[in-house]
Amino acid sequence: MEILDAVLNINPNYLIIGLLALFFTLEQIAKTPFVFKSRGMHLAQNILFQLVLTVLNLFFVALQVYCIEWLNAHKIGLLYLVEIPFWAKLFLSVVLYDLTTYWIHRASHKVPVLWRLHRVHHSDTTMDSSTTFRFHPLELILIYQTGNILTALIFGTDVMAMAVYYLFLYVFFFLEHSNLNYPSWLNNSLGLIFVMPDHHRVHHHQEQYYTDSNFADIFIIWDRIFGTYKLIPVADIRYGLKEFESEKKQSFLYLMKSPFIHVESETEKPIEENRNQDS
Repeated sequence: MEILDAVLNINPNYLIIGLLALFFTLEQIAKTPFVFKSRGMHLAQNILFQLVLTVLNLFFVALQVYCIEWLNAHKIGLLYLVEIPFWAKLFLSVVLYDLTTYWIHRASHKVPVLWRLHRVHHSDTTMDSSTTFRFHPLELILIYQTGNILTALIFGTDVMAMAVYYLFLYVFFFLEHSNLNYPSWLNNSLGLIFVMPDHHRVHHHQEQYYTDSNFADIFIIWDRIFGTYKLIPVADIRYGLKEFESEKKQSFLYLMKSPFIHVESETEKPIEENRNQDS
């Protein structure tokens, strides 16, 4: 218990900086699945998202923690209906946070207003470790932090379990997004239960059929259970969204405002072309 407390008391920003330094360095010295230029600019643009989130979280994380602790103090949630050992409850709570995130992530691909925010993450056409940061801050705060509160409301999960969940989530995020070669045998071993980099790369494929798959963050079993699991060779994957391929649309400022403007998708173009021909 003391070891767990010591780990959870580590400033998460230190963990994030350490993971970025490790994986970004490995990407520079190891053979990678694909090569792209302007790595420094790409890194700088993506770090800006994390900086904005860090500033906003000075308020919003405290609000999230307050809400969850209030629910816990009033013993609200299904886990309060049964007596289970501490470590079993902690493990189950982490699993439940991941399950809730799976459904929120899946909804973010199907509900247009949520997709407007989430597509910022999918816009990256040159995915690497810094893509971990490319989330619109409003998505993480309004959607996912609210999801954590709903998880506590329904299941009775607590702040400690949420901290443990994010501890593992950060590691998985950097593993999943890094531009590194991983052994294929991982997919048939650990990949039976956990999300492997090859799984998440499929999720970042330009083709919507593959983009709308592999929604899990830690436990790939959710995709296997709910029928959203897909796997294709890494060499066949092209990252990003076609409507964000131009250099202008890869900039931090454009991506920050993109949820609030109309960005023509590839599926809309044939319709517009047909209208022009008819007129």
